[in-house]
Amino acid sequence: MKIIKVLGTGCANCKTTVKLIEEVANALNVEIALKKIEDIQQIMMFNVLSTPAVVIDGEIVHSGGIPSREKIESWF
Repeated sequence: MKIIKVLGTGCANCKTTVKLIEEVANALNVEIALKKIEDIQQIMMFNVLSTPAVVIDGEIVHSGGIPSREKIESWF
């Protein structure tokens, strides 16, 4: 199971990113643990300069803007 964190303050792009990750994981039958991190201090601990950012198993795989469906698929 992949542990995925979406870092962001709750903006529309962050919410869309969460939704897309859930859709792709469901479509591919991949079990994930998805967590949304909205606390600024926790986000800063990842040294991310722009959000939404996506962290998978402790590694930043995306930062700034909504990732494409193809990019999300490549994570699985």
